[in-house]
Amino acid sequence: MPRDVWLSLLREARHEISVLVFSGTFFAQSNPHVAKMLSERAAEGVRVRLCFGDPDGRAVAIRGREEGIGDTLAAKIRASLTYYRPLLGEAGCAVRLHDTTLYTSMFRYDDNLLVNPHIWGQPASANPLLHLKRTEGTGWFDSYAQSFDAVWAAARPWTPDHERTTAHGQD
Repeated sequence: MPRDVWLSLLREARHEISVLVFSGTFFAQSNPHVAKMLSERAAEGVRVRLCFGDPDGRAVAIRGREEGIGDTLAAKIRASLTYYRPLLGEAGCAVRLHDTTLYTSMFRYDDNLLVNPHIWGQPASANPLLHLKRTEGTGWFDSYAQSFDAVWAAARPWTPDHERTTAHGQD
């Protein structure tokens, strides 16, 4: 999907932006101002919920093995989270960590939902991206939205000062 579509959906959201990923590395790397944009959307009343894989969790370890990258996925998550640290404490923004089997990454912008189903052993970037729009009645959009809500409810708030840290630089 073209970068401009991602940015347009983010800018046009009026009620909700919800993201469910393991690392979502591309989300920040393709737009280094994404945290600022999310903060601006929250300041305008948009609820922002970001849910990343717990880098110390069992699900991330399993997925790393399945993709043949070992603990690289956990490192990618830690790197991605650094972009979103400024959102902590911002009204309307919440960042959580999940430890679930993630069958699908999701990016919700109001009534638009980008769904990235995962193929076993493949990174999310190697899988298709579907664009669902909410319609009257229940359907795929609502099923995925309910799935996000279930993972969100079980996820824990990200508290970087209490996460496992590694020594950097010279001691």
